[in-house]
Amino acid sequence: MHEGGTSFLPSVSIDNVIFGFHDNELKVLLLQLKGRESWILPGGFVFRDEDVGHGAARILKTRTGLKTLFLQQFHVFGKIKRQRGDVLKAILQEDGFIFSDEHWLLQRFVTIGYYALVDYDKVTPQPDSFSIQCAWHSLGELPGLLFDQEETIQKALQALRLVLNYQPIGYNLLPKEFTLKNLQVIYETILGKKLDRSNFNRKMLSYGILTKGEKQFGGGAHKAPFLYAFDKKAYFKALHEGLEKGF
Repeated sequence: MHEGGTSFLPSVSIDNVIFGFHDNELKVLLLQLKGRESWILPGGFVFRDEDVGHGAARILKTRTGLKTLFLQQFHVFGKIKRQRGDVLKAILQEDGFIFSDEHWLLQRFVTIGYYALVDYDKVTPQPDSFSIQCAWHSLGELPGLLFDQEETIQKALQALRLVLNYQPIGYNLLPKEFTLKNLQVIYETILGKKLDRSNFNRKMLSYGILTKGEKQFGGGAHKAPFLYAFDKKAYFKALHEGLEKGF
């Protein structure tokens, strides 16, 4: 144990906004706190001997079972009166844990926000020691959130909107094969507006990051949409170098 009785770095925490795509909706992974109706984002603390980014990836893996190719820092939350100790203290006391008012958990916290884009079907949600369940929620139907968690989610969406101007989105959110309509729904959810289908399809195909597959079965052949997949090499080149045409 280090000074202060913890191996964690006091006053620094991480919140992960984990996005997944399911049933044509963009969803976010949340934790329900013990003995409460309230929910929070998957988060945690940074070890003293750990890089902050490695801490975010560790928390992501613990809550989802996944390693991700897209984990991005997007904001630092650091208002002077920002602390979360009262809620955590109450939960710990219910579990029989006793500590003083000077405990590091009760101090002001600066929180670093990361967002992750993951494959919904590959996630196995896992609660942490402060929560009773970890579950997906639609962005349009969020439950009661504690602290500044709703602001955190909105900040993550704002960051994603900026990314759409110069990087592709979708590789970690969609299954191996998908329709252009699936991809359009993701863009519409992030942007918060409807997009013209013809213009969207034309622009996405112009990027050269998609390969066309077989038609999707389920309905008349003339109505069945084509399935697409990401050209992995082209996608990651665009992710690294940027797109020539912003969305």
